[in-house]
Amino acid sequence: MAESRQAAEIFWVDPRHRGILPIDGFHVSRSLRRRIRTAPFRVTFDRAFAAVVSGCADREETWINAEIAGLYTQLHECGFAHSIELHDADGLAGGVYGVAIGAAFFGESMFSRRKDASKIALFYLVDRLREGGFTLFDTQFLTPHLASLGAIEIPRHAYRALLSEAVVGVARFDAHRPVDEPDHVLQRMTQRS
Repeated sequence: MAESRQAAEIFWVDPRHRGILPIDGFHVSRSLRRRIRTAPFRVTFDRAFAAVVSGCADREETWINAEIAGLYTQLHECGFAHSIELHDADGLAGGVYGVAIGAAFFGESMFSRRKDASKIALFYLVDRLREGGFTLFDTQFLTPHLASLGAIEIPRHAYRALLSEAVVGVARFDAHRPVDEPDHVLQRMTQRS
């Protein structure tokens, strides 16, 4: 992380309590289910990575400086960093990006320019992680927004145990697989939750 957009230094963060979103624990409320069914966005993966990072940094206070954006872009070019993008008639409506290592996905940041865009992005991302065999979705911190979707906080020692298993696991983030229809994804997600 960086202290700000202008900060020259970056640093690692290892919180005492870590936010995770259990792969089979994503909560789809009735209102979110209705919103997803209306298909308000066109969903893509890895088509606008730099734009998602830029969208995540486009706020008054951010931890994403130019060096971090550049490093994540390099990770994307090497096939480790991925993005999910939500588009509407006006352009990029929201998105999430993160890093995949083994069967662990590290969510780095998300943004939303339209109502429910970040929730819907996470919904499709969790489905892609489930289908790809991921076992850990690290959200770094627990926010009220993430908690409403099923995220929890666990102690550092429990996180490290999950992490040590996940990074040696085998999973596939298939960014090129077509995005299924909303009802199909909803059925899959609600059967497992």
